[in-house]
Parts: sequence; C-alpha cells; structure tokens
Amino acid sequence: MITTSGTSELAAPVFKYFPQLTARQKEQMELLQPLYSEWNDKINVISRKDIDNLYTHHVLHSLSIARVIQFKSGTKILDIGTGGGFPGIPLAILFPEARFHLVDSVKKKIMVVEAVTHALELKNVTAEWNRVENISGSYHFVVSRAVSYLKTLYTWSRNKLSNEHFNDLKNGLLSLKGGDILDEIEALKLSISDNQPYIQTYAIHDFFKEEYFLDKWIVYVEG
Repeated sequence: MITTSGTSELAAPVFKYFPQLTARQKEQMELLQPLYSEWNDKINVISRKDIDNLYTHHVLHSLSIARVIQFKSGTKILDIGTGGGFPGIPLAILFPEARFHLVDSVKKKIMVVEAVTHALELKNVTAEWNRVENISGSYHFVVSRAVSYLKTLYTWSRNKLSNEHFNDLKNGLLSLKGGDILDEIEALKLSISDNQPYIQTYAIHDFFKEEYFLDKWIVYVEG
C-alpha cells in the first residue's frame, strides 16, 4: 500500500514555489516520492543516490518550465526521452487541462510511467514505448530533459510542431539543460542555413534559489 506519510515535508520545495496547487494536486505530488521509491527498488529509474532529492532535482526541475509558459487548456505536449516521466508527469499534474504524450525508447521506463500515471489517476497523460523518430503526431510544444544535444532535439521536434498557436509563447521546443550551453546553441545555429529560429535561454536559478539550479537552464527554440 502506498502511503504519503512524511512526504509533505519532502515536497516542501515544490509547495513553496507553487502555493496555488489544489488539494488534489498536492496529494498527487506527495505520492511521487513513495511511487518512485518503490519502482526504484525494482528498476533503476532515478539514480539511487538521488532518490532522496526527488522533489528538488527532478520534480521542481521539471516544473521550472511553468515559469516560462502556462500551458493553456487543450495544449498538446510531447515529452521526448521522458525516462521515468520527467518533465512530463509533474507538468501533467500542474496542467490538468493540457495533454501530454510521454515517449521513451526504453520499455521498462515506459512501464514505470504507465504505473505512476495510473496510480496518480492522471487522465491527461499517454505513454508510448517508441523512438521519437517514429512519432507522427502534431504538438504545440516538445519538452525534454537531459536527452540529447540541442541540434538533435530540434531535428527531432521541428516537424512535429503544429502551426496552430494559442499560448502566450509561440509553439516550439523547451529543453532543460545543464552546464555550458553556448556551444550547443552555436552548433544548432550552424546547422540551420536559413530561417534561423528564435532562441531564448532562461536561467532556472532566477526562478528557484536552490544551489542545484545554479547551472541549469531552459532553452526555448521557436518552431
């Protein structure tokens, strides 16, 4: 039986920055720790050294995208290389009116995503075991976290972005990155001969003051 005893304190960093969460959303956030701890004992979804930092290193990191855009109702988001469900699952909790498609090429990771989604009773998430190159849907945004080089992510995502724009940010790629990203951005620009996309970089430490976010970034590439 999954219990949330003690997880409210662990989830405090999330609740501090997102005080507007409903009681149901808080309950879903609190369930993440026991769910991932249980699955981590079976499958190494999150580094075992890092499971105690779930809420800051994984959940809050994922939710940093919400500091850049508030997905409107009906927005379709593709999470490529979602692993165990990041950033897709925390964002799906925060934006229950948006639709999330979580994709990974590793079957056991998608099995975890499906189990967590079921346990949280998330109705706005679909999970698929597949390579992103084989996904043919149309989306308003593509999100990712530590999956591949920016140039590769843009190649994967550009033909999957819808021309229908209704969010405050134009459709595009939102990638969570760490470390020195200037070389990656330059490589992306050099790979595109014309119609250079608009690129914006956001320092996550401007949103969240935890030391972990000092070298973390969100890179937005307009589709």
